[in-house]
Amino acid sequence: MPPASSSFQNCVIDLAGLLRINGFMNINIERREAGKTVALTIAGSDPSGGAGLQADLKTFHQHRVYGMSVVTLLTVQNTQTVSAVEVLSGSFVLQQLDACLLDIPPAAAKTGALGSIEVIEAIADRATSFAFPLVVDPVMISKHNVPLLDSNATEVLVRKLLPSCFLVTPNLPEASSMVGYQVDSLEKMKLAAVAIQQLGAKNVFIKGGHLEGVATDLLLTAGDFHEFRSERINTPHTHGTGCTTSAAITACLARGDSLVKAVTTAKQFITNAIRTNPGLGNGFGPVNFFADSQANT
Repeated sequence: MPPASSSFQNCVIDLAGLLRINGFMNINIERREAGKTVALTIAGSDPSGGAGLQADLKTFHQHRVYGMSVVTLLTVQNTQTVSAVEVLSGSFVLQQLDACLLDIPPAAAKTGALGSIEVIEAIADRATSFAFPLVVDPVMISKHNVPLLDSNATEVLVRKLLPSCFLVTPNLPEASSMVGYQVDSLEKMKLAAVAIQQLGAKNVFIKGGHLEGVATDLLLTAGDFHEFRSERINTPHTHGTGCTTSAAITACLARGDSLVKAVTTAKQFITNAIRTNPGLGNGFGPVNFFADSQANT
């Protein structure tokens, strides 16, 4: 009878062969390759995990992209309230950013809540030399109606950061703030998209979740409008939907998808994520970050 150690070695060899036969080795190779695509988020922290950089990183991972994060501000919040916001210094934010860029350059990046003029100016200065697409999610107010950016900072974001971005993704209130009039219909979304593009953004994606009826988003790219429609889902669990949508677009751009394909995938993902939300918390709960990015799943 052979020694126990020899039997164990034979067992391991047989198991490895079985894994190869059933394709598991190929799956592992695919997973390793997926992890080589990198995306970066520059955003605020939500300790409850439903929005901010936490939502971004979960979304990157679900789209098979390795995520890095630069923290711009800290919040005390949950699904019911935001009770405190602490914005980090521009110099500390830049130190984080430079550490990431020098070691693991991303294939795409996004910004979320930036919190102050100092941070906006710091990121805008670096963004002029980015060799990858930058998605700007101009977060101005939390789901709980707590301001995360004042009007002066919004003006600086528009003037200094938009010219360096590949895509800007405002919701209707944010678009209204950027153009100076109420954006409350599809036609006004088109007018606002043109106006925002003229402010310096290469491409504009306006999220129409605040409209009545069908949830219609609008993309302006290469002179053409693309409408993305989905059913409206009656649920309070929509915390972090803007962050998640822009993160999904960023992940797809990092993978090399075209902008229209990236937005299409992100729209399908966020719709499924809202529809299958886990129902967590006693307020505006998070979406389902394990959702599929395919339609009707």
